[in-house]
Amino acid sequence: MKNKSKNLRETLVSMFLKPLQLSVVALMSGTILFSCSSGEGDANASAGQQESGLAHQTEAPVEDDGKGIGPVTSVEVGEGIDEALATSGKAIFEGKCSACHQLSDQKIVGPGLAGVTGKRKPEWVMNMIINPEEMTKKDPTAKKLLAEHLTQMTNQNVNEQDARAILEFLRQNDQNI
Repeated sequence: MKNKSKNLRETLVSMFLKPLQLSVVALMSGTILFSCSSGEGDANASAGQQESGLAHQTEAPVEDDGKGIGPVTSVEVGEGIDEALATSGKAIFEGKCSACHQLSDQKIVGPGLAGVTGKRKPEWVMNMIINPEEMTKKDPTAKKLLAEHLTQMTNQNVNEQDARAILEFLRQNDQNI
């Protein structure tokens, strides 16, 4: 009985354990070889595919009018600050923006926002708040900011009315600097 049990165990080991060991060794070897390769061949191949794909695109370059890319094409801002709108904008800013942006010139994740309403048109600010992904793909200024800060601004699903309130809050902040 002992011999039959021993033979059965040896048979099972040879059937399952040895192929499993070989599989593990093959997988580890493949992983090591892959991680040690430079990948230049694949990178060049995909770059060539991208270049040929880009050559066939018919999309015209976006004209930079300083208003950005998005639904906001015109914003009327008054001489003074709308305090009620700025107060609403402050609450929205604190809930959706302050984790990544300071009201000073200090960078956290995204750029500091001090002076932003003097540097950018109101439409650009609102489009960046509402439409950050498309802005960083097509707007030259937003592209530069992405390259500088290396982080894509998260779309916080802010509507135009809330973006306008945030803009008013940023105008108030810039006025107080």
